[in-house]
Amino acid sequence: MLTSICEADAYCEYPKILMPNTNRITMPAFLEDFMTSFFKFTFNLNQKLNIAISSYRSAPFGGGQGIFIYELSKALQALGHNVSIISGPPYPNLEPDINLIKSPGLDLFSTFVFKERLSLFRNKKNKSLNDWYEFFSALLGGFPEIKTFGDRLNKILTESSFDVLIDNQSISYGILDIQKKLPVLEIIHHPITKDYKYDLEFSKGIIQKISKWRWFSFLKMQKKVAPKLKAIATPSFNSKKDIAQDFNVSSKNISVIPNGIDFQKFSPNKNIPRIPGQIITTASADVPLKGLDFTLRAVADLKKDFPYIRLVVIGAARAGGHTERLIKKLKIEANIVYKTNLTKEEIAFEYANSNIAIVSSLYEGFGFPVGEAMASGIPLIATNVASIPEITSTFAELIPASDSKSIERSIRNILSNPSKYQNRADEGRKHIIENYDWHKISQSYESLIYKIIQDFKC
Repeated sequence: MLTSICEADAYCEYPKILMPNTNRITMPAFLEDFMTSFFKFTFNLNQKLNIAISSYRSAPFGGGQGIFIYELSKALQALGHNVSIISGPPYPNLEPDINLIKSPGLDLFSTFVFKERLSLFRNKKNKSLNDWYEFFSALLGGFPEIKTFGDRLNKILTESSFDVLIDNQSISYGILDIQKKLPVLEIIHHPITKDYKYDLEFSKGIIQKISKWRWFSFLKMQKKVAPKLKAIATPSFNSKKDIAQDFNVSSKNISVIPNGIDFQKFSPNKNIPRIPGQIITTASADVPLKGLDFTLRAVADLKKDFPYIRLVVIGAARAGGHTERLIKKLKIEANIVYKTNLTKEEIAFEYANSNIAIVSSLYEGFGFPVGEAMASGIPLIATNVASIPEITSTFAELIPASDSKSIERSIRNILSNPSKYQNRADEGRKHIIENYDWHKISQSYESLIYKIIQDFKC
């Protein structure tokens, strides 16, 4: 059997069956490096792996993390690997043949009512130190899930038979312990420092700022952990730059592999009529990073000339929160429709019967809504920030961030000349199909995983 031999000094020797007399051969250094790399990458390419993918929360309809977990696990399984998901609550929707290992978190953020949180804590049997830490930290305004998930994950993997762990953005102390005994690939979609920056910027008063500081206190841990991670993957070159800068990570440890888009589900549907004046956006409505405020102000201005305009928001607004108050102030309640907990098929339907998609984010590490809108074949207006231009190329109407007037002008132009912008949207769908196929992307992940495993052995 052809297997590479790894010496104790971490020098990986060539397979001796192929090169029995290496001591008698003098090889140029560059050729020796090439041969080592070649065998690392090629020797076990047919090996089927037992892969664990972990995620501290994987809400199937609550944002990009759930989408990423579902699609990547499905694609790697299709390559012939055995994939298990280890997740804290809320748990993901998965393909039937993918195993789900539940990490026993308290799920305290399913509610913000103290009595309900207290009940969740009390009902937990055999409470651990992590349970106590999670409850009191959350009680004091923190977000402890990332740390406690990493600790629980470390225990789960103590006696595991997995070949590799792909961790989705925990960046916790537990991951550092795990990578001592198991090859680990850390997925960082973007550094959460960006979320913290914009949340602070939009906070009003010292109390709100202190609250944000307390919530994002886990960043201190992530800044310590990230530079010690041996392998990181991120979906855009912009995120790679920001991770290296904000987390002080060496660029050589960061690989760029874009996320894929399900262009089979997200596709034009001639059987679904487009509703005149309907616009669609995806946003966690009260998260400043998504820039929904600016789209709402644009709708308010457009209402005068297009009274039938209708904005469908895939997401939810907090009752009595900032976004709800702004909608009332702008007097556009009749023009805004929220839709939550939609399946992929239901979201695809909303794209199919809309005329325009808007992504008004102030920052995106990748931006699934960008790719999904383009795959759906409808004109897209998107902010010219972070990774978004990487995805859209020339096939979207790119505008400055935080600029409601630019959103208004772009919507007005598209509604006035739809055929012009539809041609570009059709080309945009071709662009997504050619560059964001989950099958091809999973093969990139597979190659990187093989390399990580070989590096771990050597």
